[in-house]
Amino acid sequence: MGNKSERLNLIKRIVGEELIGSQEDLIVRLAELGVQATQSTLSRDFKEINISKMPHPDKGYIYVLSEKLGSDIVTNVANIGDAVLSIKFSHNIAVIATKSGYASAISVIIDGRKSKDIIGSIAGDNNIMLILHENAVREDVLAQMQQLFPALIYTE
Repeated sequence: MGNKSERLNLIKRIVGEELIGSQEDLIVRLAELGVQATQSTLSRDFKEINISKMPHPDKGYIYVLSEKLGSDIVTNVANIGDAVLSIKFSHNIAVIATKSGYASAISVIIDGRKSKDIIGSIAGDNNIMLILHENAVREDVLAQMQQLFPALIYTE
């Protein structure tokens, strides 16, 4: 199998069906199926097909297809909403504090909502920066985030 689209589809299938915790695990799994790949190739492939890493209660971290976050995968992760701690605002920026390791997964959920008030997000390990439209109303953004994550606390 030398075709890039076939490799990408195989990666999607493996990540969607198995708990893959590292690129090394995925390289081994691909080799078992007759596909040779390097770590740098996988890194590029992950960006192209939008694969994220998120915490898993048993495996530490696993790779997931970002499009599946917010649906069935989130329900398999113990209370992801409980990982959202607080939100602060400064002009047209909001910063959401999360438990360590959860910011990326939570950011994908927020981005998936496609709020008219939020231009985009940037996630670190335990913080998410939301860039708000200039005309966004903080109370509206706060209400949207609290609807998604009821445990979220507003701090000044």
